Amino acid sequence: MGSYGMLARRIVETEMPIMVQIQQLIRGAKNAVSLAQGVVYWKPPKQALDKVKALVEEPSVSCYGADEGLPELREALIRKLRQENNLQRSSVMVTAGANQAFVNLVLTLCDAGDSVVMFAPYYFNSYMSFQMTGVTKILVGPGYPKTLYPDADWLERTLLETKPVPKLVTVVNPGNPSGTYIPEPLLKRISDICKNAGCWLVVDNTYEYFMYDGLKHSCVEGDHIVNIFSFSKAYGMMGWRVGYIAYPTEVEGLATQLLKVQDNIPICASLISQRLALHSLEVGPEWVREQVKDLVKNREIVIEALSPLGEGAVQGGEGAIYLWATLPEKCMDDVKVVHWLAHRHGVVVIPGSACGSPGHLRISFGGLMENDCRAAAQRLKTGLEELVKHGLVQ
Repeated sequence: MGSYGMLARRIVETEMPIMVQIQQLIRGAKNAVSLAQGVVYWKPPKQALDKVKALVEEPSVSCYGADEGLPELREALIRKLRQENNLQRSSVMVTAGANQAFVNLVLTLCDAGDSVVMFAPYYFNSYMSFQMTGVTKILVGPGYPKTLYPDADWLERTLLETKPVPKLVTVVNPGNPSGTYIPEPLLKRISDICKNAGCWLVVDNTYEYFMYDGLKHSCVEGDHIVNIFSFSKAYGMMGWRVGYIAYPTEVEGLATQLLKVQDNIPICASLISQRLALHSLEVGPEWVREQVKDLVKNREIVIEALSPLGEGAVQGGEGAIYLWATLPEKCMDDVKVVHWLAHRHGVVVIPGSACGSPGHLRISFGGLMENDCRAAAQRLKTGLEELVKHGLVQ
């Protein structure tokens, strides 16, 4: 059988993935519906899928490809980065999703024992990536209470006072789990603070197309900045697993070191998935924006469902597919609340404690079509009304 004494301490001490726990909860709760996982309800573009169907019998898609990605996909991504993201000096590595991109970067940029900086509420998988690679000095900064934006003043003080200087700062923009969007001036200030301190800034732009109310996404670029992107949400390619790293071309040796990690984890992202990504890019971002428009109604439905929590209890919804809710003071055990909602009311959400912020809930409005979202939201509202009035009644 063996024992925990034979397992690596760093992995034993890594948090259990919250989505694994949530999937177990869903299986154990009768007919529960999920507002938990960060997914979208649409499939990849039909035009792209049709082209990929014709490739199934092609011998080349069953072979290994270039570690850094299909040349034609990388060329298309570099054009996209220049035209859409104003990233003029970045090279590209294609990965098996944005999570793998982040792990590649942690292994390339950080040593065990380094300190790093995140902001609460943080993306749980990023936190786990640090833990499992031996980066245990994780400094978690606050967000501004009214906006959840990263506290740049705290960051500046922390980078000045912490010796040695933290190796890396990371943010997700728009935010997972917060659903907030870091305005360009603040993102630039965070970048400048990192540059002056001599540390890396890693920005996860997975939700770049998920912007609402007229807001526009922007990126920052520099020799200390690495940007991460994903096809999963925008093009409905969650299970196809394609993401990419946009890294500074002029940083000597970075590409070589990234390749070492890439060759030892996936070798390359699935070739047929990369082909689908390429053909999805050909369909273009307007297709994505048309899908995202339909989420506005879902957002409104879920905001209304959260109304029992009271004024000021709900934040986010500026971008991504998430709302962030504060629980009543008498019911701040978010894990208990999540289990109670699942078993008593048949609706599942994410506990904020998984994101470094106990007493909160993350609610996703991206995974269900409008009618199904409305039904799930009604369950949530009924549950929250009971929670506010009577607590965790059984």
